[in-house]
Amino acid sequence: MSQQRQRDKWLPAMPSASATGRVFLIPYSGCGASMYRRWPRQHDGVEFLPVELPGHETRFAEPTYQSYQELAASMADALEPYLDVPFAFFGHCGSALAAYETSAELVRTGRPAPANLYVSSEVAPQDGPAGRFLSMNDVELGAELEKLIRELGGTPSPELIELYVEVLRSDVEVNKRYVVPDPLRLPGPITAIGWTEDDEIPYSTMGGWDACGEATSVLLRGKHHRFLDGSADLLEVLCTGLKAKR
Repeated sequence: MSQQRQRDKWLPAMPSASATGRVFLIPYSGCGASMYRRWPRQHDGVEFLPVELPGHETRFAEPTYQSYQELAASMADALEPYLDVPFAFFGHCGSALAAYETSAELVRTGRPAPANLYVSSEVAPQDGPAGRFLSMNDVELGAELEKLIRELGGTPSPELIELYVEVLRSDVEVNKRYVVPDPLRLPGPITAIGWTEDDEIPYSTMGGWDACGEATSVLLRGKHHRFLDGSADLLEVLCTGLKAKR
């Protein structure tokens, strides 16, 4: 398989040469790149690029990752050709930790550092693991998946739920194993995004990101899954740091 096709696996939508900035969108636990289907392709010159993870959705036949550090090493290699303009990572809940680890991997290996790291609805690495999903059995995880699929406009079938519970369980176990008492401090800024009606990871628990870099906190209106809509207020937050780097 060619290097170009290997990169295609990670980015279903190939980056534009005319973009002035890029935000790589990492999928929520158990999900794939299509969960960002409601987001625009670009806003004010900044393009939004959903990332497809191994073992998920269109890459279901591949082995999944066993740690965020393992995922970060592979993702950093795959995305390196597209770090030629100011860029950032966005992750929500567990994928925020993958976004942090990929940023840290780039810094540790002397490659371009992100202009910003956007972490939504997640505690800092040294404060976790945290979240309801960590204590759920497969039946409970399946019910959460069914709710999420409906929120995305889909119609869940028992076969689909059974299939994706395996993926979600693997992601949850990765989250459980992620214990980082002394996280690497990133050289660039971090924006910690909370939601006013979030009953999964309360905004008040997200203050620990200060230990990982120069952190700014932002509170947006909505519930835990409002990020799925790619709302104007969220897009403006994501673009602000990149516009400043132009």
